[in-house]
Amino acid sequence: MDLSTIAKAIAIGLGAIGPGIGIGMIGARAMEAIGRNPEASGKVLVPMLIASAFAEAIAIYALVIAFSIK
Repeated sequence: MDLSTIAKAIAIGLGAIGPGIGIGMIGARAMEAIGRNPEASGKVLVPMLIASAFAEAIAIYALVIAFSIK
């Protein structure tokens, strides 16, 4: 195993921690909001999905960086 393999593993590992925590927090807050006001579920769903997509995009950027390490 060479250093580039370790660098790739570290890049994707660290790059996935932030989005993982962010998506968890987004989901928790959305469920809390819907639990407090069930009628607002339609208004909460779309922003929740958009925020989750942005957080997931950061993980994809980390994956691209990991693949570009030689």
